[in-house]
This record gives sequence, C-alpha cells and structure tokens, in this order.
Amino acid sequence: MKITILTLFPEMFASYLDNSIIKRAIARGKVEFELVNIRDFSLDKNHRVDDYPTGGGAGLIMRCQPVLAALKSVRNESSYVMLTSPRGKTYNQQKALELSKKDHLIFVCGHYEGIDERVNKYVDELVSLGDFIMTGGEVPVMAISDSIVRLLDGVIASESIVDESFNDGLLEYPQYTLPYDYDGDTIPDILFSGNHAAIDKWRKKQALKLTKEFRPDMFSSYTFSKQELKLLKELESDEMPKWEKDALEKGHKFIKK
Repeated sequence: MKITILTLFPEMFASYLDNSIIKRAIARGKVEFELVNIRDFSLDKNHRVDDYPTGGGAGLIMRCQPVLAALKSVRNESSYVMLTSPRGKTYNQQKALELSKKDHLIFVCGHYEGIDERVNKYVDELVSLGDFIMTGGEVPVMAISDSIVRLLDGVIASESIVDESFNDGLLEYPQYTLPYDYDGDTIPDILFSGNHAAIDKWRKKQALKLTKEFRPDMFSSYTFSKQELKLLKELESDEMPKWEKDALEKGHKFIKK
C-alpha cells in the first residue's frame, strides 16, 4: 500500500513515521508513505497558499489552486482521495478495514479556517474523527493512517487483531499482566484456571458488560447470539455461574495465592 499525504506541514510527520509499528511496516515494505508539501505548488511569488474568505469573514481559507495542483501531481487510476472535514462520516474500525484494502490512499490535510469549497469536487470521500475542531488535518490523518497500517497483512500478528475492540461490534474484554496482586487489586482467578473455554466465555461476558456500560450506542445495535443472551442474564445475577465455579474448582492448583 502507498499512502500519500498532502500537507502544509510535512515536518509534523517526521517522528510519526520513524517510530513503533509505522516504522517497522515501512522497513518491511508493507507500506510506503509519500509527503507532499502543498506550498510547493503555489503560483504565488511568495508561495502563499491562503487568502481571505470571498465575501468577508474571519480567518483565512486555503486556496484551491495549490491543493488541486498537488493532488493532480500524485493522483492515478488506483488512487482513493480523502479529505478531513466536519461534513464527513465519523471514522470507525469498519472504515479502517475497508481502506486497508486500497492500493493507494491520498489524504488532503486542511488547515486554517477551512479549504476552498471547490476542492471537495476532487475527492472521493470526506472523513471526520468526531464533532470537535482541530487546527488542521495532520493529526487526524496520522490517527487514520495508524489504524489502517496496523491492519495490513504481516504488520502485526493476526491473532492480535481478532479480539480487538470494535472488530466484532463489542469493546474488548479486560486485559491483565503480572503481578497477580498489586496493592490489593488482584487479577480474576478464572484467568489462571487453565480452562480456555471458560476463560473465553468469561472474556465474552466482560466484553458485553463493558460495552453496555461504556458504549450503550454499540450495545443497542448489537445482534446477540443465544450464548450471549445467557451471559447477559448471568450479568443480572450476583451469583457465580456453575461453569465458572467448575473451572475454578478444577483449576485451583494453578490459581495464585
């Protein structure tokens, strides 16, 4: 995959591209990043890329000429062009999966008070991170690119992706690591039982609980299986279910003390 970013501030991406999973993905040839400075395409003698809004108004607007000239220089038949905009649909994991199948993504980073309306006619999709205002599109594009790159085959272990939040419509279950007891706060004993079927059931139950508590919007639109409906009934009871008691009893020798 190739990701091209049109921006007025390419230097903002230096650290982003030189760390963590993104750096490793580039080194392995899984993704190529191309940074294009929109200012280089300005026909203004001072390379100015903004101007006052026609008809009056506050702030400055990015001119269409340098943006569209930069876009024309990198766009080809396989390109899919996206512009960060409050008009766009809110970005989510499903969109990340969809975009990870593209061969060439081009992101246009807006800045200042906005971008000339005519630019919208040249993009394939508008995208938003949410209902809040940011100084420019650079940070949103970093976030979106990160969510896409980690889904590319061979970038991270496939099993690490399967159970992540949002992939099956639920938040991820709680995760723990040693020590067993930290200042009186202990890891649930079921995770030491050695009973993987019971552990999977417990994790699903916790995922349902967390989604209901923290993301009722996701919970209300989720389609529950018969097993999940049983787990929901268990959540309403204060009693430990038989399958969990049996798993703890059989695996007691593995449980930390």
